[in-house]
Amino acid sequence: MQEVRARLPAISKKALSLEGTDLVLSMPDDQKAAFNAAVSVVATTMEDAPTLPVIPREIEDILGMKTSERHRWLADGRLPSIGTRTVRLAGRARQITFHVFDPKVVEDLLDRGAVDEWRVEDVEAKADKRRRAAYQAKLRRLIKKSGNLREKTDTGLDDSVSRLRDWEDFDVDGLLR
Repeated sequence: MQEVRARLPAISKKALSLEGTDLVLSMPDDQKAAFNAAVSVVATTMEDAPTLPVIPREIEDILGMKTSERHRWLADGRLPSIGTRTVRLAGRARQITFHVFDPKVVEDLLDRGAVDEWRVEDVEAKADKRRRAAYQAKLRRLIKKSGNLREKTDTGLDDSVSRLRDWEDFDVDGLLR
């Protein structure tokens, strides 16, 4: 719909509407020439539709993903982009640039169910990252605690508390992996 509207002349853009899955072009009878021109533009655009690049909003709708997922998968290379497109927003001087995607790749991702696999991988990676962060925090606490014990031993307290007796004692604390 957006691509067809972008290719239509300004006077015909409002005459095009989307009803369900159908594009409807309705114009008064006295504008036959404009109607025929609009029909030819719509027909050529519909012929080119399977080869047009997929924009971000469309790929999110097709694959059922969130914007944050699209950004993450694009950044780590799982979602391949065929390039970028820059457009000027209507009525503004600012331009925006976004990635576009190959429709064949999008169809392949949809058929394979790759999005579901990626979500599972993300959950596993997140859990692993949390485990590593918890381990690092535990290690920092242990180092801080052993630092406090060393200060106490310097003042004459028992040194046996801070010494490690064996590798098994070290592993009991969960520090070996």
